[in-house]
Amino acid sequence: MANISALDALADPTRRAIFQQLRRGPRSVTQLASAVPVSQPAVSQHLRTLREAGLVDCRKDGTRRIYSLRIEGLSELRSFVEDLWDDVLEAYRRPRRRPRKEEGR
Repeated sequence: MANISALDALADPTRRAIFQQLRRGPRSVTQLASAVPVSQPAVSQHLRTLREAGLVDCRKDGTRRIYSLRIEGLSELRSFVEDLWDDVLEAYRRPRRRPRKEEGR
């Protein structure tokens, strides 16, 4: 199994579109393929990457595979965004230095 981070997995626009579809609820590969502009085999490959990143779970339902978001897998994303937000807030709180005007102007 490849070691891919959630952020790396979601860097691809097609995987983000699949991820957005799964936010609405569990979907089969066929349902996902009808919602994104790539072939069903390509959707399967993207789902594999999302699974390896820990963002998606898969269960069998007869002959179909049903994919859903894995809430635990979102913790890396949440941590990243929280850290980023903390940095932004800290930078906002720091007093800004004004550039000194040049002498004679």
